[in-house]
Amino acid sequence: MTVRGVATRVKGLKVRRRLESGAHELVTPEGVDLRLRVGSYGDRFVALLLDFLILMGALIGLTLGVLAVAAATKLQGVGEVLGVIWLLGAFLLRNFYFLFFEIQPKAATPGKRVMGLRVIAADGGRLTADAVFARNAMREIEVFLPMTFLFARGQGVDAALIGLGTLWSGVFVLFPLFNRDRRRLGDLAAGTMVVKAPRKVLQPDLADTDRAASGGLTFTHVQLDAYGIKELHVLEDVIRSADRKAQAEVAARIRAKIGWEGPTDIADRTFLNAYYAGLRGRLESRMLFGHRRKDKFDVS
Repeated sequence: MTVRGVATRVKGLKVRRRLESGAHELVTPEGVDLRLRVGSYGDRFVALLLDFLILMGALIGLTLGVLAVAAATKLQGVGEVLGVIWLLGAFLLRNFYFLFFEIQPKAATPGKRVMGLRVIAADGGRLTADAVFARNAMREIEVFLPMTFLFARGQGVDAALIGLGTLWSGVFVLFPLFNRDRRRLGDLAAGTMVVKAPRKVLQPDLADTDRAASGGLTFTHVQLDAYGIKELHVLEDVIRSADRKAQAEVAARIRAKIGWEGPTDIADRTFLNAYYAGLRGRLESRMLFGHRRKDKFDVS
């Protein structure tokens, strides 16, 4: 299993309890506590505004392109064809802009990336294409329908209907204000939410920089064979996180798993550094002979 990035692509994570405002604690099967912060209203609004500006720029570019082609051709009937092309382009931009970017590994539109946000599955599992499609399909009634009513004009009965439609659709716009996870209706329908995704600074290789901190601890092949590549990735992220509580929990589990009888006064981080270096070396040496152990359940 992996807890890379914001650990939202991990299967089996459960939201245990709500912490301080906007924060959640997710606990992996290994007992590692991961905390994520829900994207604020301000960040999400600015991200949406940036995305709309990009969409407007793309539409303006499309319009200028269509007008330039129409002016250059001057052929009868070309205007209608170009009009259809413009409508098709506008439709694709409006409906697939968000879907295209959120279905990518980073799960974020350009606006969300600027504000340090990304979309995740609300249960901590893997974000699927179906979920991304569902949350974006709802945007039509959450964003574009209210905008239609807002800019509509009418008199008499029409004006009253427009007013009622504006109030009714406004509920969709304001819905994130009335739930603690700040989720849109699209998020509820798709089982998703938007969280902060802090930028991570690239760190040096643990096997090289932390070898001196291992304290000369050694492990037998049997002890190192208790885990595989999947657990190595988990261990690497726990060490890099500098979360003492998580490191203590993982170190205790590893000691119990491998039946550690060595020094007990070794710091948890030092122990984890030593086990990481040993496990990585063991896995690499086995791979030289064609044995690739995916995780602790792989007996090959």
